[in-house]
Amino acid sequence: MHMNSAPHLLTEDRPEYERILDDALRHAHERPDLATVGERLNPVQLRTMAMDATALITATAATEYEHYVKAREELRATAAAQDQDTDRETAWGTGADVPGRPGAGVGAVVTVLAPMLAGTAAVIFLLVGYILKMLSPPPSFAGTMVGAGWFFAAVTAAAILIAAIGLLITALRNGSTSMSAEDPGEELPEDVARAREAWRHALLERGILPFLRDALADPGAAPAARTPYRSANRIPKIGYSRPDFSSPDDGPAAAPRPTFTSPDFTSPDFGGPEHELD
Repeated sequence: MHMNSAPHLLTEDRPEYERILDDALRHAHERPDLATVGERLNPVQLRTMAMDATALITATAATEYEHYVKAREELRATAAAQDQDTDRETAWGTGADVPGRPGAGVGAVVTVLAPMLAGTAAVIFLLVGYILKMLSPPPSFAGTMVGAGWFFAAVTAAAILIAAIGLLITALRNGSTSMSAEDPGEELPEDVARAREAWRHALLERGILPFLRDALADPGAAPAARTPYRSANRIPKIGYSRPDFSSPDDGPAAAPRPTFTSPDFTSPDFGGPEHELD
């Protein structure tokens, strides 16, 4: 049985593997060793074969991939710790529970209740104030109640604006944290980006390109769709072989088996009439 200790390609990295494979097939004619693409096997057939052999191809860059995954996990752990610290400091804008503090943050409660309370007060004061102004003569405090109603209406608008800004800042902060931990490219720290690029290069040079060269050089390849390519010198045989059971060549001669015969039953010998019983 062939054992392979290479780390399995994670689902999140399969699109990157496919992208590198597609890029290699797209620029195959720029390489002299892959110039025969389309004569025996077309790019679609080669891609199907390479996808079937993903585990074997990615095993050629196992060391680089393991280093890349480890660096990426460390980055995510650091980003998660920083995000928890930020949430602890700004829990008033998220409403999330904070260790050492029961329930939601005080700021979150105020942000939710302030618009409701101020809006209710504004409606009550405005309604009562304008009703009193309709009386003849209007009470002297009718104008005061109308003014108080408009004041609470302004407080309601301000509270809604502050709550919207807090939610927007929280969304932007969470989004930037997620991008720094997940998105590839320039957002990654230098060590993670370097490990990722090393894996890409090793996967292309030691895995994908040699596989495509072997597939094109295989004399058994045909233009028609075929089963995935298997090269004896590159792709090992994986699995278990069936045990070989065979009968002994020359064993001792079998002893004769005992035979049984049925007993010989005969009828009693009766004589003539003289033997009749009295």
